[in-house]
Amino acid sequence: MAVRRNMKFSLPRMQRGLTRWIIVLVVLALFPVIGIPHSWLLYIFLFFIYLAMANMWNLLAGYSGLIMLCPAAFIGLGGYTMTILTWPPFNMPVFVGVIAGGIVAALFAALISIPVFRLRGIYFAIGTLVVPEILRVIFLLWRPVGGALHGGGAGYMVKGVTGITMTEVYWFALVIGFISIFLMRYILRSKLGLGLAAIRDNDVSASSTGINIFNVKLTAFAIAAFVMGIAGCIFYIFQGYIEPSSAYGIRWLLTCLLATVIGGEGIEEGPILGTIVVVFLHFFLARYAGISLLIQGVILIIIMLFLPQGILGAIRGIRGPGLLSRLRLASRSSNPGTNEATED
Repeated sequence: MAVRRNMKFSLPRMQRGLTRWIIVLVVLALFPVIGIPHSWLLYIFLFFIYLAMANMWNLLAGYSGLIMLCPAAFIGLGGYTMTILTWPPFNMPVFVGVIAGGIVAALFAALISIPVFRLRGIYFAIGTLVVPEILRVIFLLWRPVGGALHGGGAGYMVKGVTGITMTEVYWFALVIGFISIFLMRYILRSKLGLGLAAIRDNDVSASSTGINIFNVKLTAFAIAAFVMGIAGCIFYIFQGYIEPSSAYGIRWLLTCLLATVIGGEGIEEGPILGTIVVVFLHFFLARYAGISLLIQGVILIIIMLFLPQGILGAIRGIRGPGLLSRLRLASRSSNPGTNEATED
């Protein structure tokens, strides 16, 4: 009886929560129509692009224990796939390229999962960190389509974006941002979310209960890559140009890390608050373009040291190992002999 009563009360609560999110979505979608300044549309556009990326990074690092350091690989591959498909001989519409970009990013995640899932702890993090750099070198040397190159390396203009307005790009960013929010809410309340939490806490115990560790990790990895690839495509539709150094650059990793760690890693609402701070930093640090990445790195270290659970974690009084502590623990668990020698 108690279970049924809880279900009766929880269902209306979930419906009310969904209704609020839909109202917020509709209001935000009306902003371009009611004449919101272009600068504000740009702020909100970047907020939802970064939020989609941060939510997926939080899914992997915060809820799955997979400290994945290669978001640039999925973002860059998504953007390049879309761009290549808009060039001859394909000449596909941009929006077909967006879906293809997400699919290619997910397939690439499945491909690299075979070697990187064999790595544990800090070695997994390092193994994923080198992936974007490998792709950057490949795309600097490879000319995927004919025609003149633009800028350094194999950089290309995205064809077919001249007819796409800022309003349409804004709406696409809004959609992928909200999809990432709803996707997180669904996954965390599903069997997949329970499996990910079990693997994060103790993968040996999770395996003994019948959880297929590889399949669960692969599913989360592919979902995160797909959403990041889509978000990357939408960003490069707005930019209209893609080149290897920025597409596979470390700034994408810093964006995901900052948004998640500042707001609160492993907290569902954490990336939302963190992304607001990141967008502010993006425009505030534009005047310091030469050292902006350095400044962001310093901010990240300070947050990890003094607010390991992020702003929301500190407000809620959540206690537990932050990202820096988990990296140390992962390093020790991957190197037990070194750990024992240090303690002695």
